[in-house]
Amino acid sequence: MDEATMTPIDELTAHELRKIIVAACAGTLIEWYDFFVFGSMSSTTASQFYKTGTPEGDLIAWLGAYAVGFLFRPFGAVVFGYLGDKLGRKFTFTFTIVTMGVSTTLCGCLPTYANIGVAAGVLLIILRIIQGLAIGGEYGGAATYIAEHCPQRHRGFYTSFLQATATGGLCLSLIMILIFRQALGLENWTSFGWRFPFIFSVLLVAAALYIRLKMKESPMFAEAKESGKTKKNPIIESFARPYNLYYVCISLFGATMGQGVVWYTAQFYSLTFIQSTLKTPLTDSYLIILISCFLGLPGFVLVGYLSDKYGRKPFILGGMLLGAVMFYPCYLGLNNFRPYENNNDTSPLRSSYSPAMMGFIVWIMVCFVNLVYGPMAAFLVELFPTSIRYTSMSLPYHIGNGVFGGLVPVIAVTIATNTGNIFGGLFFPICIAAVCFLVAIAVTPETLGTDIMKMDAAGRKGATPSATNELNDATASDKYIAAI
Repeated sequence: MDEATMTPIDELTAHELRKIIVAACAGTLIEWYDFFVFGSMSSTTASQFYKTGTPEGDLIAWLGAYAVGFLFRPFGAVVFGYLGDKLGRKFTFTFTIVTMGVSTTLCGCLPTYANIGVAAGVLLIILRIIQGLAIGGEYGGAATYIAEHCPQRHRGFYTSFLQATATGGLCLSLIMILIFRQALGLENWTSFGWRFPFIFSVLLVAAALYIRLKMKESPMFAEAKESGKTKKNPIIESFARPYNLYYVCISLFGATMGQGVVWYTAQFYSLTFIQSTLKTPLTDSYLIILISCFLGLPGFVLVGYLSDKYGRKPFILGGMLLGAVMFYPCYLGLNNFRPYENNNDTSPLRSSYSPAMMGFIVWIMVCFVNLVYGPMAAFLVELFPTSIRYTSMSLPYHIGNGVFGGLVPVIAVTIATNTGNIFGGLFFPICIAAVCFLVAIAVTPETLGTDIMKMDAAGRKGATPSATNELNDATASDKYIAAI
């Protein structure tokens, strides 16, 4: 075996494992930054690219363009998942970070509606599609890479650092926005300063690429490839084989679907609601979300650590249930501490306006995210064998987060605008979280204790000589798949 390519798990030192975690997480953090900086500036940039006749219409158009990236995440998951299961984890998520960085930087260089009319919005959507494809390939590669290096008994703990990178990327995007906004002043920020957070991505990506090029291939994948255990077509194996497809569906409808709406309702739609609905001053709104999310970062690691002791499923269930039950009262609380009467930003500030209390409420919602998202990478990795892991876990993750979760802002704003009820949009994430909770109780398995080195099929905690008939490689369906 080529030692330059991989290092066996049992030969990794604690220092080497930390370097692997940092390298994988640093790149993923930057990709999330690139993905979220687009949405974090919706109140500033919506009318730069879209002219619908009303600020609300411009915002919906911008959020629609933002949602396009989410819709293409599953396609990226399939394409890059296939490449990751065929060519390797390192190659694939090194390629995705370059793709993401280039498209994000170009977003900052685009002419606006004032320069080229509707073509500006079209070009923005094209770049957003590329972003969606790239992030679709990133998460699954990073999660499998970390999990295939770390010891089994600490898998929840080590993969939880990766889980923190999504919220960390959101925090980083808010920090950069605040820095440029304060340094340039409102007029310059609105005129041209909004471009700098996009362009800044090129420096972050260069640093991450330097780190990732020094990484070695996953030892489990390298061993599987050398021993001929990789699949000819991971896509067919994942989604055409009924047994594996069953667990793909479980991971979507019994885990990631609910997790996705909890994440985006707590951390992202809350920013849109605070800024665009409650008309909270721009700097205050960014600080509210930034501080709340930053204080919530340790929670991901804590829950990941605890999931190694008490299981993944209880925490995932708890996060979904709390989201379904508590989102409405939490948003009522945000409205109670709003800055203006009737959300009219030309009126004086209300005496009950409290950014601190709004931040505390958002932090409570981030705690729901800690519960449902902290152990999610470990859970997904433990459902699928090495030969199809990248492909099989990536698609349900990105449908759950990209389609169900990512569409929360645009669906919620559209419902609220058309009904006149500012809380009407919460109906969508609350229902999705509740349904996913019920499905998870019924069919989602506990994966703690899974030996991912010995798995031969989805949902099996380790290969055994007495495989069941439906898992026997000699079945007609498997012969058909092998032929393909």
